[in-house]
Amino acid sequence: MSARAQSSVVGVALLVAATVVSLGALTAGVGVVIEEHAARADAARVAADLDAAIAPVETTGRHRGRVAFADGTLRTVERDLRVLNATDSTVFERVEVDGLVFESGNRRVASVSGAVLRGRGEAATLRTPPPVTASTGDGGVLVVGAARIGDDRTAVSGTGGTVTALRTNVTHRRVDLGRGRFAVALETATPTPLAAWFADRGARTRVDDVDGDGVPSVVARFEGERRAYLVVHHLHLEVGG
Repeated sequence: MSARAQSSVVGVALLVAATVVSLGALTAGVGVVIEEHAARADAARVAADLDAAIAPVETTGRHRGRVAFADGTLRTVERDLRVLNATDSTVFERVEVDGLVFESGNRRVASVSGAVLRGRGEAATLRTPPPVTASTGDGGVLVVGAARIGDDRTAVSGTGGTVTALRTNVTHRRVDLGRGRFAVALETATPTPLAAWFADRGARTRVDDVDGDGVPSVVARFEGERRAYLVVHHLHLEVGG
């Protein structure tokens, strides 16, 4: 075989090898994109499912929902909601609302006291706000809804299409807190979107670990003196497979 023929064979072999490597890299890249898209869709589905299953204001009595996910973990976490004296930060009422958290890789969805949040850190977004309503100025009203999950401490893991049943039996209790100056402190691992939501409604906000347990709270202080009510929505949640 001539040198020119040998050179041609070597060139073709190198070209084929380069093509194979490129196709392999392309396939791997497509696989990453598909996995990322699937994880994003999974998180969106879980957020919608939690929003439908945990409906504290709209529901009374027995209710059944479901959460479906391809891969990940659904667990309960300890969270508190506090109604504070806005002047000296003394606690009028503390409710152990707790929360549900779904995690899959870097994806995270949390439901806490009726609010549903997606994402982590500064990139987190608020899908559903908490049931807190405040009028403006002196002489107004503040209604703080506290959705209390219950006493069921559980964790559910799954792969390949796990469907988890969420059964609630919702009762409501209203507490008249009288007149005064009030603030609301809600514990969450992703405080940024909640702080922005409260600020948009005229509250002065700060983020503070009010009880030193390592989980920050969004503290929203409402201006003016007003009458306040705390409405505890007790879900009596049961999580099943």
